[in-house]
Amino acid sequence: MASVAYGIQFIQWLNRVTNRDGRYKYFLLLLTFLMYTSFHLSRKPISVVKNELHKNCTANQSSHHSAECGWAPFNGPDAGVLLGSLDYAYLGSYAIGMFISGQVAERMNLRYYLSGGMMLSGLFTVAFGFTYFFNIHSLAYMLVIQIIGGFFQATGWPGVVACVGNWFGKGKRGFVMGIWNSHTSVGNILGSVIAGVFVDYAWGWSFVVPGFIICGMAIVTFCFLVPFPEDIDCTPPQHNIRIEVERPSESEDEQRLAEESPFTSTELNSACGGGSPESKQTVSETPPIGFIGALKIPGVLEYSFCLFFVKLVSYTFLFWLPKYINHQTNYSSQKAANFSTLFDVGGIIGSIVAGLISDYAGERAITCNVMLLVAAPLLYLYNKEGYLNMYLNVGMLILCGITVNGPYGLITTAVSADLGTHESLEGNSRALATVTAVIDGTGSVGAALGPLIAGIVLKHGWNNVFYVLIASDLMACLLLTRLVLKEFQNMMSSRHRSRYQQVPNSERT
Repeated sequence: MASVAYGIQFIQWLNRVTNRDGRYKYFLLLLTFLMYTSFHLSRKPISVVKNELHKNCTANQSSHHSAECGWAPFNGPDAGVLLGSLDYAYLGSYAIGMFISGQVAERMNLRYYLSGGMMLSGLFTVAFGFTYFFNIHSLAYMLVIQIIGGFFQATGWPGVVACVGNWFGKGKRGFVMGIWNSHTSVGNILGSVIAGVFVDYAWGWSFVVPGFIICGMAIVTFCFLVPFPEDIDCTPPQHNIRIEVERPSESEDEQRLAEESPFTSTELNSACGGGSPESKQTVSETPPIGFIGALKIPGVLEYSFCLFFVKLVSYTFLFWLPKYINHQTNYSSQKAANFSTLFDVGGIIGSIVAGLISDYAGERAITCNVMLLVAAPLLYLYNKEGYLNMYLNVGMLILCGITVNGPYGLITTAVSADLGTHESLEGNSRALATVTAVIDGTGSVGAALGPLIAGIVLKHGWNNVFYVLIASDLMACLLLTRLVLKEFQNMMSSRHRSRYQQVPNSERT
């Protein structure tokens, strides 16, 4: 008898150790991971290509042909401002689109919404690459492409978070979503590497290839995405069920096991189709919340404005780090692009570490605050000493990625999902996309301003750019002060109650 293929053996093993609910959950997690990886993969090329759009020429440019100093109109002394305007057009449109997309996502089939947004994002990424192949030097053309492309990029985040929130309960989601959120950094790394392959000889392909990749993922999304577990008769997580729906009673042991599970509810151990008809009906009948309703949820405002400054720092690195490395070290454009991926390697580690710590301690605001406080001196040291030694550069870049992108990942995933299923919503899971859009939309305004400010400040030197980043990092810490103090109070109260319960009744006064 012929041996069974290893892939089929793995599928057979997976069928034995998991039930139908579990298999669909893990498939959904993998699919949304690949979807948002492709989103970020298609955002990265512009930061890699900047070194070709504007090259390092001598101060006296009269002895150079304009082509030697870059791609017109970026081959003049105002290149930093013009490149910053491209970033601002893209990210400003993304921020505006984010506030709109959450409302639209709550009211549309997420499969159509996400696959359509991905396809259009990919096509406009390809369109920017046409500037090279058709020798287009119009700044207006590039700005229009950036504006439209950024708007359709905004369809991604609220949609994928809503899908994951629809399938997974609350539980220890900091760790689970910390791993899942590494798609951001994985996409940045792949985008840098793919764009770097073509940048030195035909940078148009640096846009075209990532654009085709996200278009391909759009087709996969259209064919395989299942937004709600009820769509295929799987059991929804507990937060999808309204409080007034009658549930079977559970023992204390069952409740404790459910709380300790990474996915909260017991649907991993239950057969599909076990959910009550009432719970399935609730999802379709529950109305989505509005923008003002999302702002009223406790903690949304603080985390939104904190993310404004965190994304300002993160996206300045995203769009300007390859150029900074190229300027400080004289690496080639490809080598600078590959080297910049170390920041995203740190981001992967940071997201997982932040999720683990916040799950263990139960204090998300304190976790973010501590990591951001550590980031400030690291940013200063990286600018002053990081480029002097390759090994120091590697270590400092990874540490900066951990401390900056750790809080970024935690806020945009676990915190957003927590607030989107807050107890004040009374089980209304359809608030997830709106809450996520409000928080990440506010952060995206900072993401739009960061690269623009960097382009303007750059004429006064890279030191001033880093001073802006450090100030933004500290402002993010300050904005979490109320939530940090509240978590400290809760910790002290919990410890006091624990000690009191350990005292024998005869000794209590």
